[in-house]
Amino acid sequence: MSFLERKLAAILAADVVAYSSMMIEDEDATLMHLKTHRECVFDPKVSQYKGRVIKLIGDGTLVEFPSVVDAVRCAIEIQKELAVQNSAIKLRIGVHLGDVIVDEGDVYGHGVNLASRLEAAAKVGGICISSIVYESLGNLIEETFEDGGAQHLKNITKPVKIYHLAHEGSEKYEPNLTGRDKPSVAVLPFSNVSGNAEQQFFSDGISEDIITGLSRFRTLFVVARNSSFRFRDSDLEIGEIAAKLGVKYLVEGSVRKVGNRVRISAQLVAADSGKHIWAERYDRELEDIFAVQDEVTQSVVAVLPGRVQSDVANNVLNKPTDKMKAYELLLRGKALRDGLNAADNATAKGYFEKALAIDPNYARIYMYLADTYVVDLWLGLADADAASQALEIARQGAALDNKDVYIQDQLGYAYLCAGLWDQADTQFQKTLSLIENEAESMAWCGYGFLLLGQHEKAHEIVVEAMRLDPLHPPSLDWIIGQVYFFLGRYDDAVSKLIGEARLNSLAAAFLVAAYAHSGRQKEAESSLQAFVRDRRQEFSSRGMAVPENTLIALAGGFQPMWRNLSDWEHIASGLRQAGLAE
Repeated sequence: MSFLERKLAAILAADVVAYSSMMIEDEDATLMHLKTHRECVFDPKVSQYKGRVIKLIGDGTLVEFPSVVDAVRCAIEIQKELAVQNSAIKLRIGVHLGDVIVDEGDVYGHGVNLASRLEAAAKVGGICISSIVYESLGNLIEETFEDGGAQHLKNITKPVKIYHLAHEGSEKYEPNLTGRDKPSVAVLPFSNVSGNAEQQFFSDGISEDIITGLSRFRTLFVVARNSSFRFRDSDLEIGEIAAKLGVKYLVEGSVRKVGNRVRISAQLVAADSGKHIWAERYDRELEDIFAVQDEVTQSVVAVLPGRVQSDVANNVLNKPTDKMKAYELLLRGKALRDGLNAADNATAKGYFEKALAIDPNYARIYMYLADTYVVDLWLGLADADAASQALEIARQGAALDNKDVYIQDQLGYAYLCAGLWDQADTQFQKTLSLIENEAESMAWCGYGFLLLGQHEKAHEIVVEAMRLDPLHPPSLDWIIGQVYFFLGRYDDAVSKLIGEARLNSLAAAFLVAAYAHSGRQKEAESSLQAFVRDRRQEFSSRGMAVPENTLIALAGGFQPMWRNLSDWEHIASGLRQAGLAE
């Protein structure tokens, strides 16, 4: 019996236009054209973008890609090449991102079926993509796509919103590229050259803090951390990385930490020429690390075109802490907290508590510590007084720094957990008004509005955050998967939550409910088993009694996070349909 693997994949479906008519007219010539097309255009492009041909059906082809961006880029390059050649072969191409089943090398399932239907809806020489593909592209594709509306596709139950590649001479949909008229910069993860792999978190922290500092300048467009960090240890040239990130400048560097001293080397590179515009090396005692970060940030800004106004330069001069141990503990805790899972969250809380004991004036520690209480509340694993503790801690952080958007974000969640819905709404509105380039904070604002029952608003905000950070972390997919669920886009919810975004039992519960509401009962029942297993493991990891396999015992702890009981019932009804007893 073969093993069936279910996974997330980008599927490209291509088909030759009027192939049957061409064969009737001249079979030999048509076969020759098709062979030439595959050998000289299609197959090389698929190989270039790391695709895998999974099926050839006469003139039709199905290709699997690990990256949705690569799938779309491949499709665009193929159609461009055919147009330049004025080839006798004309293609329609469809691209979808969804869950597929892998069986002995073959791929099939709903994701494959929908890609094929999108191909049929494409224009001659064109590309048709689903809305989940469109929203996943962010700003990584230069070409624009036109909104094709919601269409009824053959053998697909519900209408599917589609987008067509915009051709020259047509009225193009212009995406919101706010900020791209500003100098654009990405900070690559600084290399850890300390000879100790455990110090990677330290060099990452340096890079992240420089990104945070640069993001405060309204005269810059700064790529989010999670997009630029995807190119750690990349063998791509500087120009290629910049092109993928859509920026004109890159900051790169290295960190060597030995004992109580640190050496930071940093360079600012112009992507088009590869020229080093600025480079500097800093040798400091560890206690001076924040001064070094400030120097690097200001030096980068000073040489960028357009310059920055001198009156905003002081925004990055506030040292968060003089105590290095507190900083290192914060970095260790943050790396764990970002996973949003029960076990790591408990460990992260311990790190933050130790950091706070060292430096009670470090505002960011309060934010992260409060967040650990919030995550526990979401997962139904918190103590009875967790909501009041989260609010008290979040308020202390905001009192120390009322301009940090991440701290402001966290205050909104503390209000949510305390059931202060209107205050939370006001707080998230305030945080949004402060955000410039902070994609992650923006996305979490969007999630806040989702919990408040404002589904469409949440979608708008999170999609914009994903545009700012197209190579975002799994936590943003965790958010958008839930947003899709409440918009009734169950297949898209599955596509997001079946992959790395399945961070915890809450994601697993949404996956079950999405399968159930979309009528995919077998998958719902199978996913329910995984949810029960994960949920029981969460309780066990905290030393808590493992509950019975009932809806209230396993999932009832999720209910308080939703303002509208109808939202909770939407999730619960899906779990019931999958077979979870009341």
